[in-house]
Amino acid sequence: MAGARTLYDKLIDQHRVRDLDEDGRQLLLYVDRTVLNEYTSPQAFSGLREAGRKVWRPEAALGVVDHVNPTAPRRVAEMPDAGGARQTLYFAENCRDFGIELFDVLHPMQGIEHVVMPELGRVTPGMVVAAGDSHTTTYGALGALGFGIGTSDIEHYLATQTVIYRRLKSLRVAVDGRLRAGVTPKDVVMRLIEAIGASGATGYAIEFCGTAIEAMSVEGRMTLCNMAVECGARGALVAPDQAVFDYLAPKLAWPADLWDQALDAWRALRSDADAAWDREISLRAGDIEPMVTWGTSPDQAGPIGGRVPSPGEVGDPARRQDVERALAYMGLQPGQRLDEIRIDRAFIGSCTNARIEDLRAAGDVVRGRRVAEGVRAMVVPGSSAVRRQAEAEGLDQVFLEAGFEWRQSGCSMCLAMNDDVLSPGERCASSTNRNFEGRQGQGGRTHLMSPAMVAAAAITGRLTDSRRFSEA
Repeated sequence: MAGARTLYDKLIDQHRVRDLDEDGRQLLLYVDRTVLNEYTSPQAFSGLREAGRKVWRPEAALGVVDHVNPTAPRRVAEMPDAGGARQTLYFAENCRDFGIELFDVLHPMQGIEHVVMPELGRVTPGMVVAAGDSHTTTYGALGALGFGIGTSDIEHYLATQTVIYRRLKSLRVAVDGRLRAGVTPKDVVMRLIEAIGASGATGYAIEFCGTAIEAMSVEGRMTLCNMAVECGARGALVAPDQAVFDYLAPKLAWPADLWDQALDAWRALRSDADAAWDREISLRAGDIEPMVTWGTSPDQAGPIGGRVPSPGEVGDPARRQDVERALAYMGLQPGQRLDEIRIDRAFIGSCTNARIEDLRAAGDVVRGRRVAEGVRAMVVPGSSAVRRQAEAEGLDQVFLEAGFEWRQSGCSMCLAMNDDVLSPGERCASSTNRNFEGRQGQGGRTHLMSPAMVAAAAITGRLTDSRRFSEA
């Protein structure tokens, strides 16, 4: 395509096999890599078997067991339920028969798929990655376009290395200035979602930019891109820079000449200065506070110093009804202070916030303190590699001495698909990405926040501004 282009358009153009309509919005898109899990892949493999098809490039796929596995402190291969056992056995059979590398629950590199792929260097700038999980957007932190696909699309990808794709509109989100101490990338993306709504970026690919984004670590950017899907975006990007190159260098260990060639190509992966955007949003970094959700959608959120809203303050009838339903489910009252909401559980984990930087931040809060009486708190590292690194740094002992459970890696309590679930009515401070009704267990009540905020809530027994500990 001629003229100035966004980074998103450059990546799409580089991977376009051919257009499928006259205006070029629908196209056949080449996909560089995928990651498969035991939950969303079975039907795709069954379709391949029934059609007698092979996987086109098995070396471009990685299989990871992460959704249904138990995360108890002692790792075992057995699944807690018959359904999970069937899924993992069929997944192993499929990976074996189709020649795909598999990280099962006993593999030393097992973990949550979107944590494992970056830490292995399997995703690099300029790639397109499609996978059967909506949070594949995580890889935008590395300058790669990632997006979730359905089961039929997984089958199509495995057979052809392509997917049928519809080009998105472009949304530039600029976050300029300096974040205040104790304000995290999780707070930035939660503030964006609150501002534009859970469907505010539907039909768009987001590119995050600005001085606050440039100052973020790569792991922080992963949190940002991971949760972009919660405002409807089907893609999220940050232009690759020196922070990304430094992150990847030890993971790839390429020969010097190949590395230099890659850097030359990667440095060109930027939106043109005069590129036209379909929409632009600006946030002032200094105005963002630590955020928590009060409702049952990620956009039903506010700063920790705020209050539960009143439905009467909402003008739109449909939104007012949503607020009324959310407050009824969450058991909250209009005007109630957010920092007075008591919790029963505290969960640090998920593909959003279970990397080593997340555990360090939470550890800084809990070090030398104890979990409040009556609160069950757990830490589930994002991968086995993260768990080993945390133990090498002594973080496991920090959490254990504070009264947290130190568990094995997996999706765990992010979703009620394993044995880590909330009981009806239990209230959880969670570092995850979704707070839908029943997401963490039937009748469970979820408040989203950063890992440091979860740690603070675990210590006090209620939603708490984590900065009170860092300033102590």
